[in-house]
Amino acid sequence: MVCALGAAVCFGTATVLQAMAARAVASGPGGDVALLWRALRQWRYLLGLGVDGLGFLLQIVALRSVPIYAVGAALAASLAVTAVVAAWLLRVRLSRMEWSAVGVVCAGLALLGAASGAEGDEGGPVWLKWAMPAAAGGVLLLGAVGGRLPERGRALALGLGAGLGFGVVEVAVRLIDRLTPGALVTNPAVYALLLGGGAAFLLLTSALQRGSVTTATAALVLGETVAPALIGVVWLGDRTRPGLGWPAVLGFPVAVAGALALARFGEAPAERGEGPEVPVFPTC
Repeated sequence: MVCALGAAVCFGTATVLQAMAARAVASGPGGDVALLWRALRQWRYLLGLGVDGLGFLLQIVALRSVPIYAVGAALAASLAVTAVVAAWLLRVRLSRMEWSAVGVVCAGLALLGAASGAEGDEGGPVWLKWAMPAAAGGVLLLGAVGGRLPERGRALALGLGAGLGFGVVEVAVRLIDRLTPGALVTNPAVYALLLGGGAAFLLLTSALQRGSVTTATAALVLGETVAPALIGVVWLGDRTRPGLGWPAVLGFPVAVAGALALARFGEAPAERGEGPEVPVFPTC
């Protein structure tokens, strides 16, 4: 659980660092590609990418150690980290309700941390490994269809697709049972991880730049937590510690609900007195 929380801290902090770098170069000419190129020359953006990489490694370790439902809820909590770091570095004023939501997230994670046992020891049915690449392909299809919808529906569809893509990554990590080169090449879960992660990043980037940040992020949180958690419990043997089922049943929705209340921090808000928000290339 420590690794899952560490990943959340990394992802939440990286979002703010990348936001600061993007805003520092936002006044220059060119579109999104030019903005990204200028941002890549900023030390804050590069530091954010490095923190993202560390977060991803911690996420993998966590997925190999604790149940998916605990990891998913912890990753959703990165929004709480973004909110707190934005309040500190960007001088963003959090409302009383948002500070309460941060506390709710922490309470939910505390319940999950107390209840979570070790990761499930079941490998899942054979078909599950093959279903994951199909699910990743479905994420791409959802993105193609969702990109043609009106603004609100587009943000919802793309955000949900991104969440499901990150969910594919979470499940695929658990389905990779051997790390030898031969086993990796022949395991369909490996290709699901790559395709799902890439599709999720593209869809979330599009959702944050072409629609409501709050809507897209709320859909993302639901997509990356609920479905993977159910798969972990039903097919991968994820359980709680003996006699502690109720804290997990309570803690999971509490943590997710708190994250949903902080959905506007899917893209770190502008500093007080600044102009409109600048698109930030998103993190998981």
